[in-house]
Amino acid sequence: MTAAAASSEPSPARAALEVNNIEVVYDHVVLVLKGVSLAVPEGSIVALLGANGAGKTTTLKAISNLLHAERGEVTKGSITFYGEEVHRLSPNELVRRGCIQVMEGRHCFAHLTVEENLLTGAFTRKDGRAAIQRDLEMVYAYFPRLKERRKSLAGYTSGGEQQMCAIGRALMARPRLILLDEPSMGLAPQLVEEIFAIVERLNKEEKVTFFVAEQNTSLALRHASYGYILENGRVVLDGEAASLRENEDVKEFYLGLSGSGRKSFRDIKSYKRRKRWL
Repeated sequence: MTAAAASSEPSPARAALEVNNIEVVYDHVVLVLKGVSLAVPEGSIVALLGANGAGKTTTLKAISNLLHAERGEVTKGSITFYGEEVHRLSPNELVRRGCIQVMEGRHCFAHLTVEENLLTGAFTRKDGRAAIQRDLEMVYAYFPRLKERRKSLAGYTSGGEQQMCAIGRALMARPRLILLDEPSMGLAPQLVEEIFAIVERLNKEEKVTFFVAEQNTSLALRHASYGYILENGRVVLDGEAASLRENEDVKEFYLGLSGSGRKSFRDIKSYKRRKRWL
């Protein structure tokens, strides 16, 4: 290859987030994550997939340093955010660096209005009221329903509106990376599609990187560029989203599709034996 040809090739995106062989223990006894390693390139949408209890939420909380509130800790490995080790920082220090988690379950301040909830996301900023107002209008442009309900108490809005409010509040902090935990939980399919479409727009238009933990494998792989599958606290498979969608075992075990038709309980032994591919 000539030097000219080499220089014309696009350089790979730098990693916004790198998780290197981490282990997480709760109560000094329960080992939940076992040697998890993954990377989230800058400007991408990466999906963290797996069944309930696989360790997805624990992984996100390890990254955002929220484990100590639940008597958990990272006992091995490292977590770097744009090349800086951050697993010993406090959660608010990580927020100031631009890594924001949107918690599972649409945590909003129920007694505050939608707009007051959004403005709480800007409490760490020091760039002035005008800049905050511009970003508030940007959030309303992506979530017009929030603008309609901006004076309503968040506790009296729908589940979909609360999820939009939680994402909008994260955007008000001017994030470089958003950790999005189970955005589809408890929402109607149409609303989930709408939220994921907005996430994809934010990624393309605002250059926000997303790391999304999601049980809905089919949906997540349609919008992500890369995916990791967790089982029992371990990464058992990863790859480009398109290749994961076409993987026969992923289709069968996670998408509910099988070329041989519906499985019966008699296939359980075969299922466990084949899981060794993971």
